[in-house]
Amino acid sequence: MRGETMEKMIAYCGLACYQCPALIATTMDDDQKREETTRLWAKQFNLDLKPSDINCHGCLSEDGVLFSHCKVCEIRACGKGKGVLNCADCSEYACTKLENFFHLAPHAQKHLEKIRSRR
Repeated sequence: MRGETMEKMIAYCGLACYQCPALIATTMDDDQKREETTRLWAKQFNLDLKPSDINCHGCLSEDGVLFSHCKVCEIRACGKGKGVLNCADCSEYACTKLENFFHLAPHAQKHLEKIRSRR
């Protein structure tokens, strides 16, 4: 996982993977948590999911076990392509893709700003 532990993993976009219910359910191998997550995300994001869809080792994992959106995320693909740990390390921070995402997830921006301030 390229220097990050699962407990502290921050996705390329700044989301805290360690707080994600999909990562938590997968790490704990907890089918009840998977079921709860399907209900939560059905309400929040209008997704039609099955508990078996809730499996993820986090954005920075290299083993291919990712939630479906993470597999097609353009921010993740860009970060992987540039070889950065997350977007806080990118010379083009904050690009248009990231700025648009921050409107949906301002807490992600706070995570990346905190990381940038330490460098």
